[in-house]
Amino acid sequence: MPTLETLFVFALAALALVAIPGPNHLYIVARSIAQGRRAGLASAFGIETGTLVHIAAAAAGLSALIASSAVAFNVVKYVGAAYLVYLGIRALLRDDAALLDGARAPAPLRRVYTEGVVVNVLNPKVALFFLAFLPQFVDPRHGAAATQIVGLGFVVFLIALASDVIYALGASALGGWLRRRPAFRRRQRYVTGGVYVALGAVAALSGGERDRP
Repeated sequence: MPTLETLFVFALAALALVAIPGPNHLYIVARSIAQGRRAGLASAFGIETGTLVHIAAAAAGLSALIASSAVAFNVVKYVGAAYLVYLGIRALLRDDAALLDGARAPAPLRRVYTEGVVVNVLNPKVALFFLAFLPQFVDPRHGAAATQIVGLGFVVFLIALASDVIYALGASALGGWLRRRPAFRRRQRYVTGGVYVALGAVAALSGGERDRP
């Protein structure tokens, strides 16, 4: 494993990167506002379960495959964007009147969690983050590279999970206030659906096509 000094520097760098709001945070905020604290926390744990998948993939070398193949990168990119748009359209078509009147239950926490996993796993930029960021702190003198990547990745996981939980709790508190406002309750599906569709559009359009190396 890396030295304690390396781990400390890595943790500070990871904290600075994780603290920047991104698509994962927006997804958690949308879920928290729409359904409250439990759904927000479920989405946060789902997102970070996806991070564990990326850590395993980075250790196994799959991130390098995505980074080196334009086809693989773009397939994952557009499938992830399409999934976000699908979530947005489903939210826009939801019958909020039935939900608010108690005729229909909110999305089960298991589904909220699973969607969080899928959203993060289908984000190729997270894979590229681990490929570009973690190796800078790997020292072959301190053991196998895969083992060090897993250890460093777990540090990122813990920091990101703490950040996601803070976002979930803050957004759920805001959501509780908003849901007591009839005007917001009538427009809630447009806010939630709009966030998902916007995330899908950003995911699809940002970065452009990757060129083959």
